[in-house]
Amino acid sequence: MKPTPFNPETDLPPISFDEQHRHLATELKEAGLTWKPHVGCFVWDRDGHIEVGSPFPDRIYFILNLGHFLRIFGTIEAVAEKLIWLPTHHQARLLCDRFGVDAKEISAAISSAMPLDELLALYRILLTKLSNKQAN
Repeated sequence: MKPTPFNPETDLPPISFDEQHRHLATELKEAGLTWKPHVGCFVWDRDGHIEVGSPFPDRIYFILNLGHFLRIFGTIEAVAEKLIWLPTHHQARLLCDRFGVDAKEISAAISSAMPLDELLALYRILLTKLSNKQAN
């Protein structure tokens, strides 16, 4: 069965990962954000390792079947190394909790943000936490 690709002209995206999201996610990875690839994660194949076309724009994939990604990359570690994790809003909030980000800081960062910008604000908070962690 041939997959039906996402059509940005008619389909509502499940989540918006634009260039800013992908850029900040790359910075998060470079700053040391680690993750264990698992079902339920969105990833960006920046370097085009996955030959099968993405159902989403810009080579963004959703890990629905981890086995598919393991067949391509061989190991969990290789998946994490070759792909860039794009944490969802919920995952970013959980990460903020993990890094001890105060709820007031989160509220201040997202209170004036448009819905699509809330995730960018969370990414920026996490990047600051990771940068501060490396500086210490």
